[in-house]
Amino acid sequence: MAIVVLLLGLIAMALATGWLWQQRQSLEQQVSEIGQSVEEIRGQRQNAGSELSGRIEQLQASQREQAEQQRKLERQIDQAARSLLQMGNRTRNDWLLAEAEYLLRIGNQRLRMERDIDGALALLENADAVLAETEDMSTYPVRQELAREIQALRAVEDVDRVGLYLQLEAAIEQVEQLNTASLANTSALPQTQDGKDESATASADNTSDYLARAWEATKQTLSEVVVIRRMDEPVDAPLSPEQSAYANLNLRLMLEEAEMALLRANPVLYRRTLEKAQKWLEQWYDESSNQVAALAQTLSNLAKRDIRPDLPDISDSLNLLKARIAGRLQDNQQAGDNANSKSDTATGGSDQSNGDRAGQPQGLREGQSTDQGTDTNQGTDQNERPADGGQASGSGS
Repeated sequence: MAIVVLLLGLIAMALATGWLWQQRQSLEQQVSEIGQSVEEIRGQRQNAGSELSGRIEQLQASQREQAEQQRKLERQIDQAARSLLQMGNRTRNDWLLAEAEYLLRIGNQRLRMERDIDGALALLENADAVLAETEDMSTYPVRQELAREIQALRAVEDVDRVGLYLQLEAAIEQVEQLNTASLANTSALPQTQDGKDESATASADNTSDYLARAWEATKQTLSEVVVIRRMDEPVDAPLSPEQSAYANLNLRLMLEEAEMALLRANPVLYRRTLEKAQKWLEQWYDESSNQVAALAQTLSNLAKRDIRPDLPDISDSLNLLKARIAGRLQDNQQAGDNANSKSDTATGGSDQSNGDRAGQPQGLREGQSTDQGTDTNQGTDQNERPADGGQASGSGS
């Protein structure tokens, strides 16, 4: 009987031991699953913390950028306010001085670039009228220098380039008729002599006049019968049509070159070309011809014209006026700086507050890291607790 009881006890103990071992295995599996879950949760929290840190950094960068843009806008607003204040401080005289400066600048450009004496003179006179309208005694030195420059411009002889060009064109047209005119004058010499005889005959009314007419008629008859030629002087051969055309073409080219020199305001080339044309005219054409003499006189008069007179310097009045305007602008600038000192102080306070706001997210980041550390500690405690429970179960077994 005792053996049976002992066997039943051993069987019961074996069954209890097997059941406890199964329970321990089940608990260990549950602890392992809980540990895995804790690791997953910890990883998720770390990922969430990293993502949150990235977002915080983005917010900080965005906030810094917005603060920089705000400071830039404040500087632009401040600059615009100063400009408006300076414009508001400008008086009517400031605008008149600016207008006079513009007129003087355009006048200097007209004289230097275009050599337009009349245009520059008109602009300087208008500038003087504008300065007179200001009634500002500080512009007296400017107007004094301006009066000298106006007088100097009036003393310069203006060059009528259009008129000179048209005279050269007329001379070129006259070149084509030089040979024809010379032939006409040669054939007209006896007619001129007959005309003189006829006028002498018409004026005779007594015996002496009659004898004079008879003597003139006798001389004319003898001149037609007897021809006296000097053989000790060289005889010029008549020009061929080709030589005549060459002479006309060369003279025409010289006059066209003089036109180009006139338009380019080159006095040396202009005078040299006309003198060359005069020598060519004396060499190839008959100076006794009226047309040749008239053309030679025209070329001589044109060669004496100064197509590029010396121009005065009219920049002194402009420099004086610029200095006067700069002084007034400097005074207005100082007044504007004094008026905006309070605005600068307010702007500095705003920048400081922006800096405080920019530093706030860093504190939030530190708080977040503290929370993460707390969560980690809590996870560690959770891992330790199941382990302690397992040890307790082992002890119980």
